[in-house]
Amino acid sequence: MGTEGARALLERAGRLTLQTGNLLNWGCLRKKCPATPGEEVRDCIQKTLTEWSSKISQDQNQETLEVLECTVAQAMEKINPEERDELKVSAKLFIVGSNSSSIRDAVDLACSALGVAQLDSVIIVPPPVEDGTNLSLEYLQPYWKELENLVQNKKIVAIGTSDLDKTLLEQLYLWAQVKPSSNQVNLASCCVMPPDLTAFAKECDIQLLTHNDPKELLCEASFQEVLQESIQNVKANEWIPLWLLRYSVIVKSRGIIKSKGYIIQAKRNAS
Repeated sequence: MGTEGARALLERAGRLTLQTGNLLNWGCLRKKCPATPGEEVRDCIQKTLTEWSSKISQDQNQETLEVLECTVAQAMEKINPEERDELKVSAKLFIVGSNSSSIRDAVDLACSALGVAQLDSVIIVPPPVEDGTNLSLEYLQPYWKELENLVQNKKIVAIGTSDLDKTLLEQLYLWAQVKPSSNQVNLASCCVMPPDLTAFAKECDIQLLTHNDPKELLCEASFQEVLQESIQNVKANEWIPLWLLRYSVIVKSRGIIKSKGYIIQAKRNAS
């Protein structure tokens, strides 16, 4: 059936959950080193969609599923429970076109995909603010409250932020019940960590990490473009990405990456 079957399924579904599985199991991705995180995401979405659509049978084509699962079976890899204590499972969650209520869905799907009861750390990236508007504590609060609930329910151990300056990080720290354990800083915007941020983080035991992710790792237009490229004649403009979660599983004792992957959820806005 190929792309014809995939297109038919997408036209009947309300949501799409795409999981890349462990990228280290993808031989084709190993050979190519994407120049940017954004290129890696696009590559992963395209290859997952292409591989998934090629496996759709005539029987599947007749199905109507509210939530369409798009995965590559051979790349999926759960954590061995006997090895769990030796591993650190971290995630960075980018909210794209949805609200704070999606956070629980993203964390539940990540736990299910990896076969674990909880994630060791989650860093949140709320949707970009509108042009001319500054990021504020009020904007962050609903997202942080949702993360705090997941910590209290033992789904996450530690929670962190991304790209907060000293003022906003301090405001969040003073307000929050569960304090941020880390804050990522984009070295593209500052070659040296700001001294006031460094001093505050040290005083409050907040780990400062570096990253090179763009402000929008996956925007609506980019997602629709790669969907159109992967599945011919699909109504890509009906699909809106809700969130993207990138996870990594690291062997604590050696600091090496055992597993890395993406989970993306999108919804269809049919007119």
